[in-house]
Parts: sequence; structure tokens; C-alpha cells
Amino acid sequence: MTEEQQKQLGKILWAIADKLRGAMNADDFRDYMLSFLFLRYLSDNYEAAAKKELGKEYPGPNGHITPLQRWYEENPDDVDEFEKLMRRRMHYVIEPDYLWGNIADMARRQDDDLLETLRLAFKHIEDDSFGKSFQGLFSEINLYSEKLGKKPKEKNTKLCSIITEIAKGLSKFSSEQDILGDAYEYLIGQFAAGSGKKAGEFYTPQQVSDILSAIVTLDGQDPSLGKKKHLDSVFDFACGSGSLLLNVRNRITKDGGTIGRISGQEKNITTYNLARMNMLLHGVKDSEFEIFHGDTLVNDWDKLREANPAKKPYFDAIVANPPFSYRWEPSDAIADDVRFKSHGLAPKSAADFAFLLHGFHYLSDQGTMAIILPHGVLFRGGAEASIRKKLLDDGHIDTVIGLPANLFYSTGIPVCVLVLKKCKKPDDVLFINASGEGNFEKGKRQNQLLPTHIEKIVETYQFRKEDDRYSKRVPIETIRDEHGYNLNISRYVSLTEVEEQVDLEEVHETLEAIELKIDAALRKHNKFLEELGLSTLPDHGPQGM
Repeated sequence: MTEEQQKQLGKILWAIADKLRGAMNADDFRDYMLSFLFLRYLSDNYEAAAKKELGKEYPGPNGHITPLQRWYEENPDDVDEFEKLMRRRMHYVIEPDYLWGNIADMARRQDDDLLETLRLAFKHIEDDSFGKSFQGLFSEINLYSEKLGKKPKEKNTKLCSIITEIAKGLSKFSSEQDILGDAYEYLIGQFAAGSGKKAGEFYTPQQVSDILSAIVTLDGQDPSLGKKKHLDSVFDFACGSGSLLLNVRNRITKDGGTIGRISGQEKNITTYNLARMNMLLHGVKDSEFEIFHGDTLVNDWDKLREANPAKKPYFDAIVANPPFSYRWEPSDAIADDVRFKSHGLAPKSAADFAFLLHGFHYLSDQGTMAIILPHGVLFRGGAEASIRKKLLDDGHIDTVIGLPANLFYSTGIPVCVLVLKKCKKPDDVLFINASGEGNFEKGKRQNQLLPTHIEKIVETYQFRKEDDRYSKRVPIETIRDEHGYNLNISRYVSLTEVEEQVDLEEVHETLEAIELKIDAALRKHNKFLEELGLSTLPDHGPQGM
């Protein structure tokens, strides 16, 4: 699918959302629309695979809405074996009554049973479709909400109109496997733009995501060697809708590389469900990813609480965009938590370093971590200064990247990207100040990083380039001895042009010489006037200086 087609489809679907949501707010309507796209995606892929497996046995419609309905009716004794085969091939099954084709036809006919069929379809996908349970996948979608209508018939009618319009919009495009994944990502971005500060809970702008994914997929020890061929594991402990994880996967696989296990954690239940759908929509099999619903700071995921060091999970790449300056209440026990006890606890007023240390604890020795944080982590004092000092003394902070203001839907403040490694070669820190004029494109509501801007940031990191008023490598000793472990980017890479030094003595001598020339010229002029018998000008003389 071309970028232009993706935008066109996205605009069509967004127009449908804008038209049909009525009094419903954008966040609520998002959950309905994205769930229907998800059902359409699963159905398309399942029917395509079924047609391939059944070959000549795959029937034509012949009065049935979907060919599989007819095949199930004509081959009842073979259904169990067929579904076992599909589970091996596709990792899931969908019963014919719950396929998108049947749902869309019921909507077109304004069938009174649509609402109940949808409920059963969602329950079937959660409980039975996949080899493992996807319990609660549609838990935030209330098919009986009064926002759809007061009476059951009104709710049914509203759902019929939504599904019919989506079906019409999608019918104008081919059924390529990536088309709905692209549309899903586009709509998440559009809903995020309309959600203001709430968007920070689930969405990282694509341009920022591109920077992080490019950094963590380069060789960890020597980025100049280029992109890794394989990532064994990638982790995002505040994964939102999963866009960052998918961006890392796409970055590795588009050039023929491979990726192993994808892991994410998300506290918000709605966003957690978005992330699981997003993975499946982009062709990530249920056996290839694991998204956990839980609190990162409390660390309630058993997988991460493994006490045996030999079984403890480590990740080759860690990316994260945690909530900025999140207030937390660390218990007394957390002070002894293995994640924090070597560095100290982040203050209650800002959990930024708590998130960072959580991720860093699970970084592999050869891995790379890139995390988006507010600028305050670079210079704030107290407990944060102690944590920063420990990380610097141990040589774990590799690069500090300052980004322009107003890139995020959730905040207008400028943010930074910290790149951390457990075993890094350079004994300096690379500072990149990408917030200056010419390094981004100003917009009316949001600023933008264009591909050229992103490429400049990534290349500067990859080859550790130094560039006046853009980037500089600073020895740890300088940061320690001259700046007291302060990482404020402007201390090292100022955007202010250096004013030319003026030699006052030289200027004074020049002015004196000029005055002497003026005086000589005046004398000559007056002598000429005297010869003509005219009045002369008053003498200037060097005393005027």
C-alpha cells in the first residue's frame, strides 16, 4: 500500500468517524471503530488462508454471505480437523457467522440481531479463536451503551450505520494484508490529535518513534557498523498502543532482518487492548508477542520479578515514552527493590528516573535503550542529581538528544531522548541539540520533524559526529569537574552564535588614523577656499576624538 493510498483510506475512515460519532466523544468512538477494523482484518486474513488450504473445495457464495458458511454446512464432519489445521497455519479460527462479511451484510440489511451477533463474535475472539485467551480484548467496548441510543433498537440501528459506512469505505481499496494495519495506525494518530493531553497515554508521534527505533536497531557497541541483522528481544515498559514496538519491528524486518520476542507493558486497560489489537493487525502472531496489563513502577509482572539471575529476562532493545513527571508513592519496600537500590529512588514529584531505572535494569549487556523524558532529568537536583551522577560515573549515559518543543499532542514542552548502554566504548557523552531553527518545521498547532531532520539526528548518533551549534562529544571528566554532573544540553551545545571578539585598542588606533585623514583633508579644503577668497570651515583636529 502506497503512502498516498494509506492517507486516502485514513481520511475516508476519519471522515466516517467524524460524521457518525454524534454526541459520542472521540475516545469512546475510537474503541468501536478500531474494533470493527480489527474484526475485518482477522476475517480477511482467515478467509484468504482458508481459500488457500481448501483449494478447489473452497465453494462459491451460492446464496451464502461467506463461502465458509456453505463449506461448514456441507462438511460438518471435517470442521474440527479443518480448524486444527487453521490454528497451526494462522494461530486462530473464526466461525463463519462471526466473519466480517456476515456482520457487514447484517448491518446493510439492518438486521435486528446484529448487536447480539457482535457480542457473540467478540466473545468468540476473546475466548476461543486463539491458542491462548485474549480475555478482555473488547472489554472497553460497551455495545449496550446509551451513547449508541436509549433503546436496544436504536443501539442496533446506530451500529448498523457505523459498520455499513466502514464497509463502504473499505470496499474502495484492495485487501492487502497491511492495509488495515496502516489504517489503524493512521486513525490512532488522528484520534490522538483530537484527544489533547490524553493522547500522551497511548501515542508517540511517528517522527519521534522513528528516531528511537533507528537508534536501538543499530549495533549497540559500534553504531557505525550499521543496523543489526537480528534482535532477539525488544521491550517497551509503557507501550501505549504499541506503535514504538511495531516501529522497531518494521525497522529490522524491512531490510530482511529478523526479530524475536516482542514484550510490552501497559497500565491503562483501554490502551492495553489497543496494543494487543495493533500487534495482531500488523501480522505479529500471538506467539510472537506478549503485552502485560499492569503497573510498571510496582513491577507486578511475574516474568520480570524472577529472582534467579539465570532466568531473569534481558532485552536487546528497550524503547519507552513514559508519562512525564508522573507523581508516585514509593513504598518503603521499593527502596530495597533491586531496580533502584544501587542508584536511589526518584522523588515522589517526578518518577522519570524510576521509569528509566526500571527499563535499564532489564537491558542486556550488548543492548541499547532509548527513552523520552522531560528536560528536567538533565539538571534537577536532589535525588535525581544522585541518580544522574551514578549513571555517569558508571559510564552508562551514551547520548543526550534535545528535541524541539511542541512535537507531542500531550505537551508543548521540549523533551529529550536519553540513550543508555551497560557496556559502551566511548568515554564521553554525545550531546545533540536538534531544537534549533532549521532542524524542524514549524506548524500552526504542532511542529514537525521531516525525514531530513530525523536522518541528521540518527547519522550524528551513528557516527558520533561533532557539528558547531548542533552536536559535541564531551568527556565525562568535563561533565563532572566543570559542570557538576549537569547535563543541560545548552551548556555543551549552545544555539547562540558566538559574537566576534572586538579588539578595542585596534579599533581606537583605526579611529585615530581616520581622524588624521579627515583633518588633513579639511586643511586642504580650507586652503583651496582661502585662495578663492571664500569662508573656510572650522578646524576639526584630532582633539575632537
